[in-house]
Order: sequence, then structure tokens, then C-alpha cells
Amino acid sequence: MNLIQINRKIKGCVLCGYQSIYLSNAIGVCKYCLKERPEEALKIALENHAKAREKFNLPPFPPKSQKGIKCNLCAAECIMDNGEFGYCGIRYNKNGKMGSLGSNDKALLYYYLDPHITNCCNAYFCPAGTGIGYPNFSYCKGPEYGYYNLALFFYGCSFNCLFCQNWNHKILNEASLVHVDEIVNLTLKNERISCWCWFGGSAEPQLPYAINASRKILELKPSKRIVRICFEWNGDGNKGLVRIAGELAYISGGNIKFDLKAFNNSIHLALTGMDNKRVLENFELIYKEFFEKRKGIPVLGATTLLVPHYIDAEEVEEIAKFISSLSEEIPYNLLIFHPDFIMNDVPVTPKKQIEECYNVAKRYLKFVNISNMHLIGYQYSSLSWGLKETPSKISI
Repeated sequence: MNLIQINRKIKGCVLCGYQSIYLSNAIGVCKYCLKERPEEALKIALENHAKAREKFNLPPFPPKSQKGIKCNLCAAECIMDNGEFGYCGIRYNKNGKMGSLGSNDKALLYYYLDPHITNCCNAYFCPAGTGIGYPNFSYCKGPEYGYYNLALFFYGCSFNCLFCQNWNHKILNEASLVHVDEIVNLTLKNERISCWCWFGGSAEPQLPYAINASRKILELKPSKRIVRICFEWNGDGNKGLVRIAGELAYISGGNIKFDLKAFNNSIHLALTGMDNKRVLENFELIYKEFFEKRKGIPVLGATTLLVPHYIDAEEVEEIAKFISSLSEEIPYNLLIFHPDFIMNDVPVTPKKQIEECYNVAKRYLKFVNISNMHLIGYQYSSLSWGLKETPSKISI
């Protein structure tokens, strides 16, 4: 049976029996039960998370030992007993001391040159994609064709998204240890590298390395050399480290993309395995510390993946309200879903859901963009503030 046939199979909620092709067996329950019967529904969803993690030898849940060592790099705040790994699979307790598969100088990652304009979710408003900030933060008055982003992909993550499009970050034994000096020297030798982007996985479990490397390249580069520091993350990191990362993005002309996966905490838990409290707090932190200081070149943006059924217009409206409570000028990018990882039993986001989510987000925010339009048969690329016409007026 091919993927398209699987995607069209009707699934049912194990609690209420609601049926739809847009439900996922990876979650097991519908959005209605997650909202109305959260305790019962989350028990089922989180059991499915645990099963998915077994395949990668990752802890089913954040460990909370009574006598272990506490890690504070992310909101999981794992307390690990001797010999136990944290939720991310990177940090561990060895004979009563904190250990890590990486360090401030070495990290589990791979990197590659991504030609501008890259597929970055923030390319529609950043200096590389638009030329804003020229000449201080961009080499060109328009898109930086001929330049590169050094894409820095971390292994490990503090979430367990069941739809993850980069799920190979979980295969930790395939990762190489990369020294800070390797990527710094590469960048210094290649003047066409104009930005770094930390992503993965997510940066949180190895954020000390990202900060160390970013500081080093900014210190060693020639004074007129542009190297923007950017982060694409889930955003649940240690607040002190998040603030430092924000400062690095701010001073370099870079930006930070938060993936606001859901506003309702039960839906967020069902999709990611973790709650969203720290994510929302850190988003507000970056806004308050840096956004108004560099308003014309946004240091902060948000994305939301339009997961069929689960992330609907109601959910997007709550996210948009939250963002607009800070500023209606924060850019917001809606991503069209495609089946991946263990949520490969769900079709691409339907056109109606895309239209509804876009239109409701535009009620609250000035700069709303849609990415992955090619997934619904429309060749679309946006490098300006938002769409010039609404999806309802586009033939797709």
C-alpha cells in the first residue's frame, strides 16, 4: 500500500469514536477529546510517544529521580539517577556527575552550505532574503544571491514531535563530534558565508556549544564582515541561555524563530510530548529584550505547522492573539503539513484549513506568510511581508 492510500484511510478516536482521514493513529485521540477529556486523552497520546521513543533508545518520559542530578538546559528539567540519560538523549548521570555526549567545544551535529535564498522559514523577512538592514546586516539591497547560510544541524531535541521532518536527529550514534574551531575556521576562510543557522533537532540540549561558537565567530571575523546568527528552535530552553542567544542574534543582524506548535496545552503535549509554558515565556522574553530595539529588522518570528485536524483556525487564532498581545508586527509563518515520521498516516493540510488559518491570523497580525504552498500544487515563493493576495483568491 503506498503513502497516498494510507493517508486516505479513515481513523477513529479510541475514546469517542470520532472518525476522519485527518486523525492520526500516532496520537490515537481527536482534538475534541484532548480539549474536553484531557486526562484520559493525554494518557493515550503520551503512551504512544513512549512507544515511538523506544525505537531510538530514548527515555519514554523526562526522568524524575528522587536522588539524581538535575539538568536545567530545557523545560524538561530531567533529574537523572546514576547511569540514566535525560529526555534529549544528550545529557546523563555518570557516577553522580553530569555527563554529556557534547560539550562547550564539541557537539553532535552536521553542517552544510545552504545557498541563499535558503529554505529558512524566516527568509521572507530576514536580511538574506530581502536585503533589509543593508549595508550593516546585509551585503545586498535585495536577496543575497551568491552567498550562503552555514546550516548547523544539531542531533538531539527536548521535544518528541510525532510529525518531525528531521527525525533522524534521534539517531545519536550516527552523529559526528564537531569542534567549535572547525566551523569557525571554515567560515573565516569562506567570505561568502553570511549567516549561521542553528537548528536540528533543536538547539536547547547543546545550546552552550552554539553560544560558544557564535561568540567566537563574532569575535574573530573582520569588523566589516557580516555573519548573522540565527536560531530555529522549539524555544523551551534555559531562560538565561535563551537571553544570551537572543543577544547574539540581535547584535549580528540575525533572528530567532520559535515554532509555536500549539496554544492549547493538551494539544501541544499530544503533538510534542512536552507542555508549552516555557516556550511562551521565552517568546515573550525575546520580544521584551530585543524586538523593539531593532523593530525594522525583526529579531523574532514565529511559525506554526498546520497539522490537519489538530491545529485548526481556533488554535491558530489563540496563537495569533498571544503574538499580537506583544506586537502585531511580529512576523508569523504558517507551514503546510506533509506526512512524516510516525504521523505519516495524515494527508497534507487541506486547502480549507489553510485558508481559515491564514484569514484568522490576519485579523491580529500584519505580517502573515504561508510556506510549503507547493505541497498543494501551487508554486509560491514569498520574499516580502506576507501574501499579496489571500489564499481564497488563489487557484489551488
